[in-house]
Amino acid sequence: MPSSPTSDKRIRQQLAMEAARIMAEEGVNDYQFAKRKAATRLGAVGSRNSLRNLPRNDEIQQALEEYLRLFKADSQPAILNKLRQIAVQAMRLLQKFSPRLVGSVLGGTASEHSNINLHIFADTPKDVILFLMNERIPYESAEKTLILMNGENASYPMYRFTLQGVVLEVVVFDADDIRQAPRSPIDGHPMKRATLAAVEGLL
Repeated sequence: MPSSPTSDKRIRQQLAMEAARIMAEEGVNDYQFAKRKAATRLGAVGSRNSLRNLPRNDEIQQALEEYLRLFKADSQPAILNKLRQIAVQAMRLLQKFSPRLVGSVLGGTASEHSNINLHIFADTPKDVILFLMNERIPYESAEKTLILMNGENASYPMYRFTLQGVVLEVVVFDADDIRQAPRSPIDGHPMKRATLAAVEGLL
């Protein structure tokens, strides 16, 4: 017997709330992983309607904001403020690369599990490596795959290092890429990026 639209909506809401809880409490920052884990926990995997009932990323984001308001109002704002202060410190350090803050620390849903995500812009990734070495900053190299606004996937160099015990993930773009942000995983629009001055304004 097919499920009703009301039943589908209720399942989507339950999955969105559970995915939001997973992201807030377990430090998960991947929407796909969070929704699949939520579906497994709620027994929604394998049913004929399970894929149709998986919530969109923006629905999970709304549920996450609501979860933080309901259950983390006494602690999350202070954590967010601290992360933004550390982000400002990092952006001042990387000022020659025109840093932009992105992700949950900018959007306001960061928790004690969150990393700080920055986009920086350089002629070559080697310029960033030399800078980190000259500043004696230990780092790890990785790659970050992002979706461009034309729908194509693109991989970028990423460097991880810690500042005041918080992990920073710094993605390096070509200098010209400062004009066009990649696609947001939340709503499909250009990803929100904030300058140093804008982040200082948030404080």
